[in-house]
Amino acid sequence: MKEKIKRISIVLNVVLLAVVYFIYQGHFLQKIDNLIFDFNMKQSADGIPDPRIIVVTIDDASLEELGRFPWDRAVYAPFLANMNQEGNIPKAIAFDILFSEQSESPDSDMAFAEALAAYPNVIMPVVGIMGDVFSTSIAKRDELIKAHAISKPYELFAELTQQAHINRVISPDGVIRQTWLKIQGPDGEVIPSLAYKAAEMAGADLGIYDKLTDPRKTKENVAKNTITIDYELVTDDFLTVSFVDVLNGMLPADLFKDAIVFVGFTAVGLSSDGGQDAGVTPIEKNIKLVYAHANITNQLLKGSEVAYTPNWSEQALAVLLFALFIWLPWRLKNIYSILIFLAVFAGVLYGQFALYESSSLHMNVVYSLLAMVLAYLANVSLKSYMDSVQKSFVTRQFGRYISPDLVKQIVAQDIEIKLGGDLKLITILFLDIRGFTPLSEKLTPPELVDTLNTMFNMITETTLSNKGTIDKFIGDAAMILFNAPLEVIEHERMAVKTAYEIQQGMNKIRDEILEKYQCEVNVGIGIHTGNVVVGNIGSYLRVDYTAIGDNVNIAARIESQTKKGQVHVSEQVFEKTKEFFRFDEGEDRMFKGKSHPIKVYEVLGLIE
Repeated sequence: MKEKIKRISIVLNVVLLAVVYFIYQGHFLQKIDNLIFDFNMKQSADGIPDPRIIVVTIDDASLEELGRFPWDRAVYAPFLANMNQEGNIPKAIAFDILFSEQSESPDSDMAFAEALAAYPNVIMPVVGIMGDVFSTSIAKRDELIKAHAISKPYELFAELTQQAHINRVISPDGVIRQTWLKIQGPDGEVIPSLAYKAAEMAGADLGIYDKLTDPRKTKENVAKNTITIDYELVTDDFLTVSFVDVLNGMLPADLFKDAIVFVGFTAVGLSSDGGQDAGVTPIEKNIKLVYAHANITNQLLKGSEVAYTPNWSEQALAVLLFALFIWLPWRLKNIYSILIFLAVFAGVLYGQFALYESSSLHMNVVYSLLAMVLAYLANVSLKSYMDSVQKSFVTRQFGRYISPDLVKQIVAQDIEIKLGGDLKLITILFLDIRGFTPLSEKLTPPELVDTLNTMFNMITETTLSNKGTIDKFIGDAAMILFNAPLEVIEHERMAVKTAYEIQQGMNKIRDEILEKYQCEVNVGIGIHTGNVVVGNIGSYLRVDYTAIGDNVNIAARIESQTKKGQVHVSEQVFEKTKEFFRFDEGEDRMFKGKSHPIKVYEVLGLIE
């Protein structure tokens, strides 16, 4: 049975490993990894923004005062003037608002253009047209993302401002996790992102981002200058002021000194690009996109980056855990293995979180956890099935013939009950009911069986209570083993004790039979100790647990010469039990098939 289960286990585990590899290659559990990644980022966010970042919002209060958007563009001239007061000039004013066409008022456009000409720190957005603006694009690692076309600001404004793209990068699950720090136009022009340009104008060292995307630090086949956004801040973490408050000069003059200002929408329904100006990030489910730009700039100012462990390390962890939880269930009890399983599962989850928290390094452990779950469930199930089969087999083989404690021990120690035998020192007890033939002549068959069962029930109970194994009942005789199949301490003494107690138990049964049927029955018992071959002997169709050998024959011969009510033991048994029982002086006897006499002793009683 064990060999069969072993073969099944090997095949099953190979299949499971192949299944895990197939799922890993297909990225079928990427959504789960994304959830873990988002959780890590949210829990690790410090909520401390760079103090230079200020967000100016076109909010409901601004709409209430200035009317429906878009506003007359002349309004932006005093707005810029109030932020660029002498001695308090911002480093960058980044508009997350498109000004791609001429307005209905040329004079207002000119007023805005004159203000732009006066303040060179203004950034206007462009949009790269890439087919599907809201999805990730694939490019070679040594190339920038290429746009089919670039939608630029109105030409009057374009020549007076810095320009940066506001393209968003949305993962398949709708979450904004990455950004293109630069894209390339159809004419080869390199255009930085709004956040990148703002950080650059603020004097940030962006050298670490101007490199090829390191394949060890990203899971996607992404282009040059593509990074994972390290969100540290939610909307409420940023210093936010209303557009109308800036316009009306209600803020301190030095608020914008050396600041990085983002101007964008927060009022419901307004958008920088005609779509929804809100999105989902790992740490905030509904964020206005102006705050996403601010988050990216905050990251660039800090110089942080989110990295990923290489594929080989994740595969190695998966194989290690898979192997561990193939081996562990077979070595430990289920209660211990499941506790270790739960501890390792929790440890892996916590470990990857601690790794991210300490170094912004994300490790995909989903497939490793899948591997250990499948390996554990498959192997613990196989083991439980084998244990169940083994327990059932042991119970069928021995349950009626040995004590329940021994059955439990066989199951607990996972002792193999196989076809074949081993040489072992045991004590053999033969028992024969004397007077059974005359009794059988007087009783009907049902009465005979009932009487025989009464005697054998007493013999069985006495044997099991003394850790003996009832090998077989043969008519009115029985063969009982001690020290097999499991070790029994002082098995010689336990055998003699069993014989003595059987004789005591027969007194009551004998009196009842004598009174009822006028026949006297007694038991003769012979005991011998020696090496025999013990085990499951037979064929694959029928097998019995028994003992064979010359010493078995000696025990049978000793019993054959007993008289009613006697217990005879060999010299070997006598030497081991003389401290516990009273014996006669013993006598040498010749037995059939033996060339030398064997000394036999009769048990007379217990030594108190």
